[in-house]
Amino acid sequence: MQPPLIVRLRGVCLVIGVLCVALLGSWFAPQARADGAAAGGDLTVAQSLGARELTVVVRRAEAGPLRIEVVTHVGTAAGMLAVSAVPVDRGGETSTGTVELGDRPGIYAATLRVDHAGPWELTVSDGERTARIPFLVAARVVTPWERAAYGGFFAAGALLLVALGTALLSKRGWPTLIPVAALIAAVTVGTTGAVLSGHAPQPRPAGSLLDPTSGNIGDPYPERGLPLTTNYSRPPVNLTVREQPAEAGKPTEVALSLTDSATGRPVDDLLVNDDALLHLMVVSPSGRLWHRHPVRVSPGEYRVSLGLGESGDYAVAAEVARRGGGVQLLRSALRITLRSDSGAADPTRDAPGSPPGGATVTVTEAVSGEPATLTAAFGGAADLQPWLGMVGHLIAVGPLPEGVPAGTAAATVPIWAHAHAMAPLPALGAQPPDESVAAFGPNVAFTFTFPLPGRYLVWAQAERGYSVMTVPATVDVRAGVPQ
Repeated sequence: MQPPLIVRLRGVCLVIGVLCVALLGSWFAPQARADGAAAGGDLTVAQSLGARELTVVVRRAEAGPLRIEVVTHVGTAAGMLAVSAVPVDRGGETSTGTVELGDRPGIYAATLRVDHAGPWELTVSDGERTARIPFLVAARVVTPWERAAYGGFFAAGALLLVALGTALLSKRGWPTLIPVAALIAAVTVGTTGAVLSGHAPQPRPAGSLLDPTSGNIGDPYPERGLPLTTNYSRPPVNLTVREQPAEAGKPTEVALSLTDSATGRPVDDLLVNDDALLHLMVVSPSGRLWHRHPVRVSPGEYRVSLGLGESGDYAVAAEVARRGGGVQLLRSALRITLRSDSGAADPTRDAPGSPPGGATVTVTEAVSGEPATLTAAFGGAADLQPWLGMVGHLIAVGPLPEGVPAGTAAATVPIWAHAHAMAPLPALGAQPPDESVAAFGPNVAFTFTFPLPGRYLVWAQAERGYSVMTVPATVDVRAGVPQ
């Protein structure tokens, strides 16, 4: 008959073994993921490629098959796009494919392949222009807490076998206490790591502060070792806008150059902000708005085609987010002179989408310095689609001086704002709704504070049936009570 101590130790080992299995099951269960959000989430980038308004979606970029989706909008021509995934900073194979766009707006897909984690570039070409979209292929990031959990549970399993073997082979009970004590310590470490992995703050996404490389993308703390006083911010960006010579009767090709204000070098560290690398807003002399997304053709160089049908001064604003530098609104101006014999481009070719009949923008009493609610009523059913990740966009420019054309005034006014109406936040780890979800509206409310009194031009935008609608309005803001 075995000593009672050994029997009790066997019972303790059995209980600890069951506890380890239960903890491992809860650790790896899908509903209790330790890393919170899913790695390698979708990347959505709006692109104005020639006459086409596209949304390019890279689905969960991880090593292996890479699904590319192209969302087309009303007015987009059918045809073939060539797509390629090109590695940036180390050897790897370039994968190529095609996307066949149909006559109807919607989603068209292709599958490429990426063979390693790190920075890549997706090229999208219509045969005349090539857009180059930087993206990251995610690596499995293991935090110190996860390592502690994995290591603790693995050690506990090994020590459980050692404790059982010792209890069976030892004629004395005390040698079994050593592996049992180590087993308890291993379970404690693993449990602590599992709890901390689920609740500790997650590391910053790769490439949010430092330029990503294939070497640091899997490191949860790539900035470790740097002084605590390190300033990650980048200098402001300089914007240069110029018109490219165009043939008679064709749209105007506009070139934008982004340079570092400190070094003068091209700026090539833009982050995708609100589903675009660069949001371009242009106001014509008569007050028409274009909200476009120029394609990146090379580091710091962007191009967009606009049907500018008026001579005069156009106001230009570009919204960008630089790595480590936050969102910046860059402003400029462009003077267009149309020759009488040029056969000017038809401004309706890529003019902003016409709003439905009766669409309006109403506003509560607008007082400078106080929040106001602007409601865009698009009519119809609750079938608006998210555009650029938002249910609606509001652009406000002002206060406008009297007797000055809108484009000229918009280039010099002190306030130029871009506000949003957001969709409901998704569950933790879930992707936000994309353009295939038509379940919002028909009224879209914005909250905005006009800092100065005067008259403002505003434009509300939303998407329905893969067509972006723009509703213009003017808002008179009265002076608030001085503080």
